[in-house]
Amino acid sequence: MHTHGNRADAPYRFRFLAGLAVLDWALPCRFGALERMTGARRLDYMKRDESVETYYADSELGRAILDALAEMGKDANSLTIDDLAPIDAFHIRGRVATAELAGIANIAAGANILDVGSGLGGSARFLASQFDCDVTGLDITRDYCDVATMLSDLVGLGDSTRFEHGSALDMPFESDVFDVVWTEHAQMNIEDKRGFYSEITRVLMPGGKLAFHDIFQGPQGVVSFPVPWAGGQSLSFLTSEADLQSLLGEFGFNVLAWKDVTEASAKFFENRIPVMERRAPPPLDLALVMGADRMSKFRNLGHAVANGHAAVILAVMELTA
Repeated sequence: MHTHGNRADAPYRFRFLAGLAVLDWALPCRFGALERMTGARRLDYMKRDESVETYYADSELGRAILDALAEMGKDANSLTIDDLAPIDAFHIRGRVATAELAGIANIAAGANILDVGSGLGGSARFLASQFDCDVTGLDITRDYCDVATMLSDLVGLGDSTRFEHGSALDMPFESDVFDVVWTEHAQMNIEDKRGFYSEITRVLMPGGKLAFHDIFQGPQGVVSFPVPWAGGQSLSFLTSEADLQSLLGEFGFNVLAWKDVTEASAKFFENRIPVMERRAPPPLDLALVMGADRMSKFRNLGHAVANGHAAVILAVMELTA
């Protein structure tokens, strides 16, 4: 078992035991991009993080998930990661895309992985269970971190996954500590792409891998709102594939794999949306996290992917030593 670079140095760590959150304090070393900002620019990014957290926040989500599982007849003491897949694989094509990216990334057993924008922890639990990895999740939404911790404990992965509340622009980790940085559908909410990928570069060990499943600006225009990650333009910052490849090249990344899965993603929406329109959502469903306008979000993203307004990419990059 690898030792996480931040386990002892994290500023706070939540563990849910019988519904009780225990807060552990420590004195971390912080080297993040926000630490290097001053004045109005720093305040602007802090406010932006708060806006993103507010968009996703739901203090009742944990209880809603437990109630849904009970309604489905699931025993909370004998859950598997597959039982949670309808709610915790909050990205296009769900668990299928996560498994595909893991295969492309050739994840090694025992790897020390950071999942940036970890949400409810579905990808972290999949990686930990399938590859015997240590996985740390980082998310700007505290409610998601709390629920992710609870769910990992319920499926027996509390020792191999942990979830930190914090900013991707100011990661609470020391430098050069992770073998892999993993991210799915996170960078769309981040305006400061340079700051985001600078932090990823900092915490990734030389020779380590960046694996991502992301949505990019397409060639045929802008997306219509709302979409799953934003109710409007103020929280959406899609970049182009070319711009990101150029930026990552500046940071010393080489492309190991770059797979366009836009067509497969469009097919996912083509199949999924009619089913969603015909029936009410089951008890455990993304409706719990997407809210009353979930159909508008799905339709708009499906339209964007199908009509060239958005592209979906699986990629693996290697940080040169």
